[in-house]
Amino acid sequence: MDSPTITAAPGTPPCGPPTSDDGGWVVTRYADVVSVLTDPRCVVPPAEEAPEGGLAWLRASVSRFSPPARHAARRAVGVAALDTLDPRELRVIAERLTGRILDRAASADNGGDRVDVTGDLARRVPLVVLAERLGLAAPAAAVAEVTAVAAAYHPGAGPAAVRRADRAVAALLAMSPPAPAEVTANRLGLLVQAADATAGLIVAAVRHGLDAPDGLETDVLLAEVLRLDPPVRVTRRVAADPLTLDGQPVRVGERLLLRFDAANRDPAVFPEPDRFRAGRANAALTFGAGPRGCPGQRHALALAAGVVGVLRRRCRPAGPTPDVPPTPLEVILR
Repeated sequence: MDSPTITAAPGTPPCGPPTSDDGGWVVTRYADVVSVLTDPRCVVPPAEEAPEGGLAWLRASVSRFSPPARHAARRAVGVAALDTLDPRELRVIAERLTGRILDRAASADNGGDRVDVTGDLARRVPLVVLAERLGLAAPAAAVAEVTAVAAAYHPGAGPAAVRRADRAVAALLAMSPPAPAEVTANRLGLLVQAADATAGLIVAAVRHGLDAPDGLETDVLLAEVLRLDPPVRVTRRVAADPLTLDGQPVRVGERLLLRFDAANRDPAVFPEPDRFRAGRANAALTFGAGPRGCPGQRHALALAAGVVGVLRRRCRPAGPTPDVPPTPLEVILR
């Protein structure tokens, strides 16, 4: 691929020293982000405990939002579930399901040469495959429910979205195999974490690399797309103890906004940071780092590779690469 330039998404801050912002800090340099992610004094804002059965309970039970004292045990539950899933098998299953969806599109009577990547593939295939492998009774029906939970998973969702998510959590619990509540919660957490992130990676890879040369391996394409157009752009920490970041004192309780999108373009780590260059020495920070780094990285990349690999073989872009992802993103069957 001829090192095209891929501009940063709107709102991506420049990479530089930590800056103070409304009672907290914005962290944009690669080394500073890694420092915060690996510092035990920088903790994830914990979710409040809640009765079993709704969104608040799910957030309070998963490792993603757990306080340090409970994080390791809950993370181990998710890791144990992931250890039963072979990423190579996930990729093959995703390839087969993607192929079947494209076959149906090709045989449709209503102008089936176009395929909605976002709705028909990116938001569906990874969740169906994961839900089936995790033992949910109705994998296809789980997609809409997981999507509803993902829409309200992080703080700031409106009341209507939270109510929809509450109903969706109840539906997902009814689909789940018998297990202790905390085990079920962390299995569902894997699905929710995969919903937007894996879909976003697939859409970005299709936007930027569908017409990439055949010699560029899909895994390599995904690694650089993950850096340049990350599906997860920010994460948050709170200072539980005083610390110093690049010479700046950070007080207890101050928020730390970690900008993966900026750190992934740090010129000190990635020469010519805005250019697509396969095989870079350093990895993107999109999956995090340290004890809370994403445990499902290999599985998410395998699912994305299964979908994107089939699309690269069987489809072509519907038009020039848009500066902003369209909804839906469509491709044309060859």
